[in-house]
Amino acid sequence: MKKAVLVFCLAILAVCACKKHEAASPAAPVVSAVKVIQQDLPWNIEYPAQVAGSLEIQIRAQVGGILQSRLYDEGEFVTEGTQLFQIDDSEYKVALEKAQGSLAQAQAEEKRTYRTFNRMKTLRASNAVSQQDYDNALSAYETAQANVKVAQAAVEGAQINLGYTKVTAPISGIVGQAVPSVGSLISPLGESGYLTNMVQINPLYVKFSMPGSQFNQLTQGFVSGQIAFGNMKPGQQQRDSMEEYRQKDVNDVAVYVEAVMPNGEIYPQRGKIIFFDSSENAQTSSIAMKAEFANPNNSRLLMPGQFVRVHLVGATFRNAILIPSSAVLHTAQDLLVYVVDANNAVEARPIEADLQDNMYVVTKGLKAGDIVISEGLSRIHPGQTVQVKLQDFEVPALKERTAPKAEEEKMDQLEQAISDAEAPDAQSLPQAPATDQPAPAAK
Repeated sequence: MKKAVLVFCLAILAVCACKKHEAASPAAPVVSAVKVIQQDLPWNIEYPAQVAGSLEIQIRAQVGGILQSRLYDEGEFVTEGTQLFQIDDSEYKVALEKAQGSLAQAQAEEKRTYRTFNRMKTLRASNAVSQQDYDNALSAYETAQANVKVAQAAVEGAQINLGYTKVTAPISGIVGQAVPSVGSLISPLGESGYLTNMVQINPLYVKFSMPGSQFNQLTQGFVSGQIAFGNMKPGQQQRDSMEEYRQKDVNDVAVYVEAVMPNGEIYPQRGKIIFFDSSENAQTSSIAMKAEFANPNNSRLLMPGQFVRVHLVGATFRNAILIPSSAVLHTAQDLLVYVVDANNAVEARPIEADLQDNMYVVTKGLKAGDIVISEGLSRIHPGQTVQVKLQDFEVPALKERTAPKAEEEKMDQLEQAISDAEAPDAQSLPQAPATDQPAPAAK
């Protein structure tokens, strides 16, 4: 009987020990996870950029004098050759008349010496004059010819200076604010000769920088076939010279650029990359680039100095390995993900990847079908056993990009308003009133 009681007690103790051990081992936590997917993905990384005019020039006076009038509205678009300013030309007209008078005198002297020389030549043939007289007549005629050329040059110089009193637009573009006011005395030397500036807005340039790592990824990925450019075959080399490339229509290039305006809309014209720097900026580790955008209507949807965003169109990751950004931990050294193996154990794995559209394009460390934890990473540690709850993960569709037609119409209306507006200040100096009275005769 005692033996039976002892066996029963031992059995109870064993059951209690098992229950205590089970209580000490909590169930594996449930984690949200996704399967790594693999598919083609357009390169859709945006870069900050700034707009610039294709030509930005200063308008300076080339002759001095009183600024008599301003003949444009500040900020308007003008075509090449439009007169912008008028400098007082009275003294330059006098200088031209004086030069023309000197030319007439020189021409008269040339004719006189020619007649003398012609006579001397006839007389010399019959030995009626000495050789010395003939040589003197020839020298006088040659000197008169040279004086005519000097006088002609003086007339041309006076005409040029008179022409400079009409300051015209050397290019078609937007004219800036006038620096000196009407009535100011200006000089071609020094800062007083700076009148205004002009910017050519067709075409426009958009300048941006691409990180050196991404530039290398593009070039090396294209050579290896990991990245495709339009319809170009992997590894195909660009055979066009830079001049031939510049002549190509933007619709014929493999990769073009889109400009995203501050309101989020896409500028209606495509941009063509026409420059990238020959070296990487050591301070920013980036490559400077420049894209050219046509602006056929000279609209002001994009303005020089404006900040926009750009992204490349036409480059595609082939069979890209993709994971959501929420699945990535940032450490001081690298990027980490938590991979769940076949035994539901957590493994910390470093990866190499680039962020795009709230996803990471993984270039090293993962393969299609791997399971990575996508939420609650701070509560998980390597080696832990978990229960996986798979979530759906799909690549978001690219947003449809439309040209801002309504904005274009508004800008057209603004252009018309600027053209119709009158300048806010005086356009010219007051002129003396006209009179029909004859000028008094000189005494």
